[in-house]
Amino acid sequence: MSKMNMLQAINNALDTAMAENEKVLCFGEDVGVFGGVFRATSNLQQKYGKARCFNTPLVEQGIIGFANGLAAQGSVPVAEIQFADYIFPAFDQIVNESAKFRYRSGNLFDVGGLTIRAPYGGGIAGGLYHSQSPEAYFAHTPGLKIVVPRNPHQAKGLLLGAIHDPNPTLFFEPKRLYRASVGEVPDEDYRLPLGEAEVIKEGSDITLLGWGARWK
Repeated sequence: MSKMNMLQAINNALDTAMAENEKVLCFGEDVGVFGGVFRATSNLQQKYGKARCFNTPLVEQGIIGFANGLAAQGSVPVAEIQFADYIFPAFDQIVNESAKFRYRSGNLFDVGGLTIRAPYGGGIAGGLYHSQSPEAYFAHTPGLKIVVPRNPHQAKGLLLGAIHDPNPTLFFEPKRLYRASVGEVPDEDYRLPLGEAEVIKEGSDITLLGWGARWK
């Protein structure tokens, strides 16, 4: 076990997945030597080379279109959208291509190895273009899985679960929590199941659902 914040847990999950499977690639805007705007991909290019961790042009629809193609050919792409606010140029690629790829081919092809990472949400004084929470748009799309961790332990386990899940997955990271706290995170590979809520407190009268950062 190691003490990690959420960013370190995400980086550790990517490192773990890339070490175990040479088909895992991570790419996006500034993810290479720079390590991304939040440093989530720090040191991965140095460790795995420019062929497996690399920068892309500043064109979100191109990032996801490229990722769809890689996933359709058997690679395991982890594509980063630098801020979730900028995922909308790739909306068509995600909801009309990623989500429908298996169905439109009659299950002959799929992009199930695709994971899309994106920092989302407010709480960092980011203003109108760096504080949005677009997960609800995608949650209404059949064929996609939406994942939002709330602590470092979940961040690593759910990201590894997403990378290994046989469905295209959007992994929204609450950036307000990136460095908010640390927690115990196993050093080894572990995968938390997708689509199962964590029951924090049991009761008998209401069901209250929440995800991501808690707002006071």
